[in-house]
Amino acid sequence: MLTYPEIDPVIFSIFGLKIRWYGMTYVFGFLAGWWLARRRSRQPWSTISPQQVDDLVFYVMLGVIAGGRLGYILFYGWVNMAEDPFYIVKIWQGGMSFHGGLAGVLIAMWLYGRKLGNTMWQMTDFVAPLVPLGLGFGRIGNFINGELWGAPAENVPWAMQVVCDDTPARRTLCETKLGLAPEVAITPPLHPSMLYEALLEGLVLFIVLWVFSSRQRPYMSVSGLFLLLYGLLRFYVEIYRMPDAHIGYLFADWVTMGQLLSTPMIIAGAVLLYLAYRPTTRNEATT
Repeated sequence: MLTYPEIDPVIFSIFGLKIRWYGMTYVFGFLAGWWLARRRSRQPWSTISPQQVDDLVFYVMLGVIAGGRLGYILFYGWVNMAEDPFYIVKIWQGGMSFHGGLAGVLIAMWLYGRKLGNTMWQMTDFVAPLVPLGLGFGRIGNFINGELWGAPAENVPWAMQVVCDDTPARRTLCETKLGLAPEVAITPPLHPSMLYEALLEGLVLFIVLWVFSSRQRPYMSVSGLFLLLYGLLRFYVEIYRMPDAHIGYLFADWVTMGQLLSTPMIIAGAVLLYLAYRPTTRNEATT
């Protein structure tokens, strides 16, 4: 059993402006994606040239930030929005939805693809292997913020206890989610579900997709594999992750909003892979 390390979410301040680890993790993710995109764009079968990578990353960045934030407000954060109308711009406090970010990236890739004369799936086939690193960095940011904890865990050596204090996030965790009395000073051991996601949806998914896409693949196959694997991995991790207090389980005392939103991804990924590997499309190019 471990105790959650108290990590200051603020790296440093400049003239009162606080630079936070959560924001920096997104910067790391975009930089890593840009570097990898430059490498992949040099492949002879790439539909994106090295000169187009900078614009591509810019479009992805807009899609992730706008879609991720709006998706979080829509799916999870309407209570916060009702209490504070400016909550939507307070990204430094956390609160980004992957499923909203995915929708934002799809729209961005459709728009940029039209400009280049490519289809949306050609664009996403190129981008999909780059996304998991950003997801992994983002989940590390969640860990530093001390958010997205999993359910109580028994006999799990890496489970972590969190000190209960007066900060809003800790009060929500201790009193609302876990139902602890105010005098209780520390939580029971909890699954560090954000680290599970960093490992599975970040590192593992990146390795699989990067290796799979290291040579020319059928059109839509890389996008399909990303949707299928992410949906399955997220569905699995949600088993250990506590749902938002104001949402709870949607039904059957175990189905969460994350699982509900991941189910269409699993179906869509399977359909894209089927279409990609039909005999009539077997020889079509992808990325």
